[in-house]
Amino acid sequence: MSDPRLRFGDFPLPVLGLAARSGTGKTTLLTRLIPALREAGVRVAVIKHSHHDIELDRPGKDSHRLREAGADQVMLASPYRSFWVCEGDGQALPPLPELLARLDVRRIELVLLEGYRHLAHARIEVYRAACGNPPLAPDDPHVIAVAADTELDLPLPVLPLNDTEAVRDFVLGLLT
Repeated sequence: MSDPRLRFGDFPLPVLGLAARSGTGKTTLLTRLIPALREAGVRVAVIKHSHHDIELDRPGKDSHRLREAGADQVMLASPYRSFWVCEGDGQALPPLPELLARLDVRRIELVLLEGYRHLAHARIEVYRAACGNPPLAPDDPHVIAVAADTELDLPLPVLPLNDTEAVRDFVLGLLT
């Protein structure tokens, strides 16, 4: 049974976020953490929050032409990968429960979120002293650990940011 802090509503799998201010290295840590978790046998899905417009298909490709023709949703599927594009209104972020519902929970054991600091879910803060900002913890009650490049005096675990195995082991401990 996983740590109860990893529950998100009625979603059946553990959900853990990585949160930090922009430019701190959330994606960098995730690109190291995901292979380490896979080596430990944990299948992971990631949902990344972006403030920017995203373009996944290229102009001239069939999926792009179908979307440009007015399809509100386009799915492209092959034996190698599939993707789903849903047109938004340019204002509201799709609700996280709606995005989680699209995941195939039979093929994963953990969902990692990048961003989504505005939602109440367990998260590891990524902290770099050189960015010049104070840590989000302890003011953010949803931060359960901090992965930092410096020592911090906090009432929660501080993990060495550049030690992927230490971060992986902390996450694995949450899953058991």
